[in-house]
Amino acid sequence: MFTHSEPGHKWRRCADGGTLSFERRERRRQRKRGRELKTIAQNAACQKVDKILFRNALVVDPEKGSQTKSDVVVEGGKFEEIGKIDATGFDGKVVEVNGKVLCPGLIDMHVHLRQPGREDEETVESGALAAMAGGFTAVCPMPNTDPATDTAEIVGFLKERAQDLLVDVYPIAAVTRGRAGEELTEMGSLVEAGAVAFSDDGDPVATAGILRRAMEYVRMFDVPIIEHCEDKTLSRGGAMNESAVSTRLGLPGIPGISEDVTVARDIEVAAFTGAKLHIAHISTANAVELVRQAKKRGIHVTCEVTPHHFTLNDEVVSSFDSNFKMHPPLRTQADVAAMLEGLKDGTIDVIATDHAPHSIEEKEVEFDAAPFGILGLETALGLVMKQLVHPGILTLPQAIAKMTSNPASILRLQRGVLRKGAAASVTIFDPDVAWTVDKSALKSKSKNTPFDGWNLTGRVVGLYSKGRWWPAETE
Repeated sequence: MFTHSEPGHKWRRCADGGTLSFERRERRRQRKRGRELKTIAQNAACQKVDKILFRNALVVDPEKGSQTKSDVVVEGGKFEEIGKIDATGFDGKVVEVNGKVLCPGLIDMHVHLRQPGREDEETVESGALAAMAGGFTAVCPMPNTDPATDTAEIVGFLKERAQDLLVDVYPIAAVTRGRAGEELTEMGSLVEAGAVAFSDDGDPVATAGILRRAMEYVRMFDVPIIEHCEDKTLSRGGAMNESAVSTRLGLPGIPGISEDVTVARDIEVAAFTGAKLHIAHISTANAVELVRQAKKRGIHVTCEVTPHHFTLNDEVVSSFDSNFKMHPPLRTQADVAAMLEGLKDGTIDVIATDHAPHSIEEKEVEFDAAPFGILGLETALGLVMKQLVHPGILTLPQAIAKMTSNPASILRLQRGVLRKGAAASVTIFDPDVAWTVDKSALKSKSKNTPFDGWNLTGRVVGLYSKGRWWPAETE
């Protein structure tokens, strides 16, 4: 039996005195709870199909930057044909798309599924339901769980949980054991188990020395280090962005410089080692400019922004609603403008949600005592359409690329494209339909969204993934 004694890992003893492994403990817990959701494939009315024709779609190809009216045939789980197709005599399932958008399945490269450790807030299954509702066919859970995702065993556990789900799960493993910032994880075995990147998310990699060693290792596997950029000696104790607003509200601030100095450090270590660096949830104008200049220098750096950081500014915290508390915090309107400009000029490569479920009990406390984090999976597409595409900040293909082919390229995932012979995952959505966010109707176990009551545009019609078709309108 596999045993472990790394920091942060909790073990129980079997009746015979042996060690009960993490995986077996989780299985017992799930059996005791009655396997709350079984599989998404069953609960979400998925239809297994070997051959399917999507007719009359607005096909958005992020690689080509194009959008054309076309048909798409998928057979045996792969794209077979894209173009004008005569459906006469077609011997598979036919889906009439009626001019709605068909694109590669959306990818969220930054989510928190809370499993293991906080299954009351989210599980792999419930997170997959939320992902489906938001149009995502792949998600990448961060390792700040309890225990942390720092062993091949836990990576394997997450992969196994997702095996029968419509949504693919690509775990991101911890850089250091227990995310403690001291000893590197066994990166080779983690990659072999299925980890697609490394991060101590929730914290930065503790020191430049440890970061250098980690980057030298990950170069061997051609995977990125994903950094939560925050100098905690500058931010510790803060609850919101340090600004005139925080002063007025009497809340302790988190200065933008805490992000900027860590971004600068990480870029220079990446330049020195030649490793791939990805900046998570970028939020300050200075950080965007640092990435912009690093790209001009030829450094292997990419970055992501969340919908809340290109939509909201720190003025909304005046309500003291803890659903406006996230990490990094909402910044100034000038920072929001810099996010939009970074998206427009290509400095910002990816739109990711940082989906962070929290229980009602945790969030319904004083603002400075509440945990950081909000939901994101189910509102991201609507915010992208409303805030970026319809106002003309991004074209539809540009926006889709930041949610499909770009994250796939960064993480070396064999998806995010519309190519004959490629593995097929598809998102179909109506880009113009209006809908209102109702937190009580969200699929996530948690309800901590700042967008409750917002009117958004763009909603999922259906998904195809793993040889299954899921028509969202049946839900």
